[in-house]
Amino acid sequence: MKSVEEQLALIKRGAEEVLVEAELIEKLKRGQPLRIKAGFDPTAPDLHLGHTVLINKLRQFQELGHQVVFLIGDFTGMIGDPSGKSATRPPLTREQVLDNAETYKAQVFKILDPAKTEVAFNSTWMDQLTPADFIRLASQYTVARMLERDDFSKRYATNQPIAIHEFLYPLVQGYDSVALKADVELGGTDQKFNLLMGRELQRAYGQEAQTILTMPLLEGLDGVKKMSKSLGNYVGIQEAPGVMYNKLVSIPDALMWRYFELLSFRSMEEIEAFKADVVAGANPRDIKIKLAEEIVARFHGEEAAANAHRSAGNRMKEGELPDDLPEVEVVSAEDLPIASLLNKAGLVKNAAGARDLLNAGSVRIDGEVVDRTFIYKLGATHVCQAGKKAFARVTLKAE
Repeated sequence: MKSVEEQLALIKRGAEEVLVEAELIEKLKRGQPLRIKAGFDPTAPDLHLGHTVLINKLRQFQELGHQVVFLIGDFTGMIGDPSGKSATRPPLTREQVLDNAETYKAQVFKILDPAKTEVAFNSTWMDQLTPADFIRLASQYTVARMLERDDFSKRYATNQPIAIHEFLYPLVQGYDSVALKADVELGGTDQKFNLLMGRELQRAYGQEAQTILTMPLLEGLDGVKKMSKSLGNYVGIQEAPGVMYNKLVSIPDALMWRYFELLSFRSMEEIEAFKADVVAGANPRDIKIKLAEEIVARFHGEEAAANAHRSAGNRMKEGELPDDLPEVEVVSAEDLPIASLLNKAGLVKNAAGARDLLNAGSVRIDGEVVDRTFIYKLGATHVCQAGKKAFARVTLKAE
């Protein structure tokens, strides 16, 4: 296991806040695996990259040797999380929640190690609570404290309805930490109130209070509003490789460093080196391509990442060859100058066109740029490229 200092540096990477950091340090010093909890309400079947900010952090905890509990809120999902909502959220049916939960499990294991992940459903313990248990749970918090929540206070001030069951949501989320004996709970910045509830309830039930790690809400492709499917500024983790690739290489240059920090598994040292390259004159798009290929590989595999550029409808990158490279034979009584060879192979319209490309440095033989002095030898076979679109494997045969 890494030192406390090394663990803390990785845990805090990209994090918004650690409450309380001194408590986390003390827990890490014990040298025992911690129970790391993050809850997800399966309210929609598809996850996007914004959701993966938390999941990526869970992966980092796994790599540090800690036990991750991926909590599926099948019980709370039927209540509906009121966080950030200006109106009562309609609850889902149990069938909808369970269907979405199955898709969640399939998606998150593209990031998390299944062998190191405990999957839990909060209905397991919530269904066992009696009415008396619920009353005891509700007695741990006051209405005045509930109304301190920003979304509740705004709705109360503007006479917007707040249903009683919405007060139960943070209580149930907090009780999940009691049931799981969580040492650390992760959540978005909009979940801070609920996360703090877990600390208070653990104390009320005689447990050590969990440490809270809040993660920022990932900006969407516009670089302004948080990533959301309803806003159309999202990258879905089940989208086609080419679609993911195109979206990621098109993000604003300033946003890519935020995405690298929160979405990439590269070290911060490597990311800082990329920043230095850009300052030195590297094309930011080339750096975004590295990010796009990493993300596509995570969800679709290395081969899909390698082919994503073309599957997105883009031109081939420099040095890249088409899958259907044509085979061409040119017959001659002697060696040929490259301009003549390209003309005879049909890679240019005429010899003048070949000369123009050669003068521009746009002719490659086996990936190497050649000039007008290059002579194609009888019996030779080479991959020829004339400009950006004309490719062929050309054999010069003797008459």
